[in-house]
Amino acid sequence: MLAKLRYILILLFSLSVQAVFAQFPTNGNGNTQYPGQRTPNYMRDTSNRAPQKQLSGDALLDTLRKREEEKEDSIVFDASWIRVSAERFMGDSTQDFALDTSLRNFENYGPLNQPRSPRISLGGYTGIQQRSLLFEPAKTIGFDVGLHSLDPYMIKPEDINYYRARVQYTNLFYVSGGSKEQFVKITHAQNVNPRLNVGFNLNFNGSKGFYSSNSVLRQNVSDVNAAFFTWYESKSKRYNMLANIIYNNLKAPESGAIIKNDIIFTDPNATFDKTLEQVRLPQSFTQWKTAGFHLKQSYFIGRIDSVKTKGKATVLPTQRVTHTFSYTRSKYQFLQDDIDTYNVFPDYYFSSRRSNDSLTVNRLHNDFAYSFYLRGKSAKNEAKLDLGLEHDLYNYTQHVLDTGTNEFGNLYIRKNKMQNELFQNITVKGRIGYSLSDRILLEGNVRQIVAGRDFGNFLYDAKLMIGGSNKVGRIILGAYQQNASPPLTATRWVSNHYIFNNSFNNVKTTNLSFNYVNKPLQLDLKAEYFLINDYIYFIAPSGGNDVQPAQLSTPINMIKVSLGKNLSWRKWHLDAYGVYQKTDYQDLLRTPEIYAYGSLYFTSTWFKVLYNNLGVSVRYNTRYVAPSYAVGLGQFYNGPDVTFSSYPIATAFFKGTIDHVNIFVQYDYVNQGLFSKGFYTVNRYPMQDALLKLGVSWTFFQ
Repeated sequence: MLAKLRYILILLFSLSVQAVFAQFPTNGNGNTQYPGQRTPNYMRDTSNRAPQKQLSGDALLDTLRKREEEKEDSIVFDASWIRVSAERFMGDSTQDFALDTSLRNFENYGPLNQPRSPRISLGGYTGIQQRSLLFEPAKTIGFDVGLHSLDPYMIKPEDINYYRARVQYTNLFYVSGGSKEQFVKITHAQNVNPRLNVGFNLNFNGSKGFYSSNSVLRQNVSDVNAAFFTWYESKSKRYNMLANIIYNNLKAPESGAIIKNDIIFTDPNATFDKTLEQVRLPQSFTQWKTAGFHLKQSYFIGRIDSVKTKGKATVLPTQRVTHTFSYTRSKYQFLQDDIDTYNVFPDYYFSSRRSNDSLTVNRLHNDFAYSFYLRGKSAKNEAKLDLGLEHDLYNYTQHVLDTGTNEFGNLYIRKNKMQNELFQNITVKGRIGYSLSDRILLEGNVRQIVAGRDFGNFLYDAKLMIGGSNKVGRIILGAYQQNASPPLTATRWVSNHYIFNNSFNNVKTTNLSFNYVNKPLQLDLKAEYFLINDYIYFIAPSGGNDVQPAQLSTPINMIKVSLGKNLSWRKWHLDAYGVYQKTDYQDLLRTPEIYAYGSLYFTSTWFKVLYNNLGVSVRYNTRYVAPSYAVGLGQFYNGPDVTFSSYPIATAFFKGTIDHVNIFVQYDYVNQGLFSKGFYTVNRYPMQDALLKLGVSWTFFQ
């Protein structure tokens, strides 16, 4: 039975993968042009072999069955042969973990679908502009461009996983919702020798969305992410090297919303095929490109301690020196090739017909750090001290298209450089900590920019963890204070439709938090208080689309309480999470007071081999004043005071695992039509319709 199910999955996956590229445009010769390519990929078969006979579905299964049955006895490879880590887990020692092949949260595959970090967007499908639904301030200091609407779809150095693979490891992950939403993720890693591992990530996203996507190629999402990574550890365990090369090419439509956005869910004569609905800007889109190299090297000096935890030895240094080098080039581009018939933009400064606004940022980063650790003989108690110095060299340029007149009096379009800045930041950092066994942990972190453009920025962070027995759980007390420079988009910005030249104060944030975690009870409770001074936001004062940055002179108070609890009874499971947040500026921050998520599912095993979950998940948030979106600026802003009705959004799902293959089948927004025909999260941009999706994660060990 196991073999039969495996053959069926192989056949289904083979047929599905063909469909993932079917939506991408082809050139005149019929060759496929993959997402993000500037020129067609010309591929042809130059061999002299005679064409092979195409096998039918039954014949293909028989062939695969024969190959399987004729295999000789061999070692069975599984996830236990693979260990995985990331840069954030190598701060104090070299740590790696078992490969996670479980079904937990498997159906919530994308950044828009995470239960504990819900997001609003311009359409609800992967690759579209988004921002957090809840209040989630960034804990960063220094130079900030201010463009973050496509950030979750990028691969960054801190996102890279590194592997120790005793066998070759490959994972293929494919999600299809027809042409509406589909993407492919490929991960491969293998050890060149016991100390050196290499691998790569390759992602494609070719989602079309739900509106105005028929024969309108510029309204399609087209994302390509690629990363090559390597991890080396010396035989003595003293030297460690992490390196990666990353490339991102993201394209997202800037449609300005559909023309009938106000009546799309209420008009009885609405178009049956929503892909034929007209949008305000059919030929406009945003494209972000990044390319970079990242290298981190560390060396252990002096004595090395080794501690065994749960049978696994962990290498702990007593002194450590680290150097991190990275270079990144980022380009943010907005292209408009439409006449603004529907007044999407407030005005134009250079060209009334076309826009090609671009910002290019180059960053050269060097980080030097020294760490000292003091431990007792048992290595259970530890004091640590980290000292470091960072240097960042930036150069950014901004261009716009302008209309000029040549010597014959004819108009022509030229590209003008509006800004060209070169500057640096020097940051000192330090960390001090003390741990008493696994019961008490006290840690303090300091980051301060002492020279450069953002002089005076700082982030002070402290944490105290008090743990009892496993049944009692642990308490984590936290506090931080942040002083961050305003973003470039709010201070000095030059584009065809928006020009800003402001002098704002730094944004100051103070946070206090209490967190209780009990793993046996599967319970976590967190309460936070925020005090924000000189908050910067975008607003259209008249309620229209004349967007401007503004700074609030009075402080904002925010209380945020979140509770997560998992319940089990026999084969029934309920995973629940809820957030309550209250502020004295609810209309300015524009987030709901209450957000809730619940996933109820039944676990079973079919045919003795297919472990599966069958259930339904529901998301809900209370009504709030919806933000608007500024096309060409990439910012969500406070526009008209529009409040949409709020209803639960349900998803029915089935997910299972069999022999290195995880699958899910889910029906998003299964309750469409029960309370309403559709819903909004951003003003003027209707969200997705009900959609059936198939997901397959197939892991190979060789």
